Amino acid sequence: MPDSYIIEVNSETAGIVVRGQGGYRFFASSQQFNRLEGQLFRNAREAERAARKLVNGDVKEAA
Repeated sequence: MPDSYIIEVNSETAGIVVRGQGGYRFFASSQQFNRLEGQLFRNAREAERAARKLVNGDVKEAA
């Protein structure tokens, strides 16, 4: 399993997730995704879903 993934939403790079103890930590690549900065996710797909929710305006459930 890779140690890191690039997370993209609508062809825009949201950030990367890096595997560590307990899951994958998100590092935002633009201010739009700063709300996810430092959050821990079970897997890269979960981080991608959270980033998509932010883009779609579903801020309450993104984090």
